[in-house]
Amino acid sequence: MFLRLFDLRAIGSHAATIWVGQLAVMAFAITDTLVAGRFAPEALAALSVGTAIYISIYVGLQGFVQALLPIWAQLHGAGKPLRLGYSVRQSLHVTAVCAVLGMAVLLQGGPIMRLVGVPAALQPVVSDYLAIQALTLPLALLARVFNTFSQSIGRPQWVTGLQAGGLLLKIPLSIWFTFGGLGVPAMGLPGCALATFITHVVLLALMGLLLRRDRSYRPYQVWQRIERPDWAELRSFVHLGLPSSIAIWVEVTAFTMMSLLVAPMGTTAAAAQQIASNLAAVLFMWPLSLAIATSARVSYWRGARQPGNAVQALRSGLLVGATSAALAALLLALLREPLARLYVQQAAVAGLAASLLLLVALYHLADAMQVMALFLLRCYHVVTAPTAIYTVLLWGIGIGVGYLLAYGHLPLARGWAGPQAFWGMSALAMGLVATVFLLLLRRVAKSELAD
Repeated sequence: MFLRLFDLRAIGSHAATIWVGQLAVMAFAITDTLVAGRFAPEALAALSVGTAIYISIYVGLQGFVQALLPIWAQLHGAGKPLRLGYSVRQSLHVTAVCAVLGMAVLLQGGPIMRLVGVPAALQPVVSDYLAIQALTLPLALLARVFNTFSQSIGRPQWVTGLQAGGLLLKIPLSIWFTFGGLGVPAMGLPGCALATFITHVVLLALMGLLLRRDRSYRPYQVWQRIERPDWAELRSFVHLGLPSSIAIWVEVTAFTMMSLLVAPMGTTAAAAQQIASNLAAVLFMWPLSLAIATSARVSYWRGARQPGNAVQALRSGLLVGATSAALAALLLALLREPLARLYVQQAAVAGLAASLLLLVALYHLADAMQVMALFLLRCYHVVTAPTAIYTVLLWGIGIGVGYLLAYGHLPLARGWAGPQAFWGMSALAMGLVATVFLLLLRRVAKSELAD
């Protein structure tokens, strides 16, 4: 019991610090949603499409980097700081490859929009938005390397401070560039993207300064000339990172494809979908933070060759995750109408968004538990099975069946047509994913204890 309480405090403190930073990052998206919504409903609809495309690319790539956390946390637990610093530098090679691939796709947003039937009137604005986001992508991935490294050594404080400071810069820049003023013309939605780019330039410069001068990073000696590619090291990255990246990409595209498939339903549906997906993403920040903190703790104990302590930490994290997810879902269901009105003033959009938020509450319950289980499975280097499970359930049921219901191709479509079908089926699919992941995690953890 003492160990469990000890791990609860450690995980809770770590997760809370990460969560504050994650909320600051999510506030970037909330800022863009609020600013675009005040600028024009069309800008909000364009943001829904542009965000769906960008997130589909970025999250899959950053998932590769985030998946390296167990490797680095185990090196930290094993007491090998120089080896950890070397591993972080080697990760820059794969990060560069990820950046080039991501930029190439983002600059081809036009064919993607035409493929899914995005209205022609929205396509030029979305293309301008994605062009600027393509420039931001390499900076965001480098920032993810810094964040993952800091989290792996239990030092998320600087990450949170930088993310919060970035928000203070992002908000006024987004308003200024979107609406114009002081000699700057009104840019509309692309102004939000430009504000994000400038913010990331400043953040990355500060991260480099910290790696060079802050005492908490000195033992790892990260700030050195990057060595030639170590193919053995890179293979270990690919072995863990590639399946994890694909799994995250499948999960995120199952989420963002809803926005792309809802876009042809009209501006009202697209705007309501943006509100629902934005709040779902905001709620997701706590279980994601908790998953990061718990996986760092479990990997630390595994690196220290103490599997019993690792399982205790695992159980502690899952307990906090389940309790907090239930509370968040309840609050969302109760406050759905005022939350919808906070985003937009049009009654039709707010009413549709409020109805979607009931389903978002159910979705969040399952989403919280599956991300906890996913990150903990990575600690035990179980990464291939989750990818297959995600693909079958999230794409097959969440998007596949959801699409057939939403567009009236199934007998059950009566009363389920529209965005509600996507959220209902996605909640069901995510619940099945969470169940399978937790059962798999239980088996893996028991197996290591038995060895």
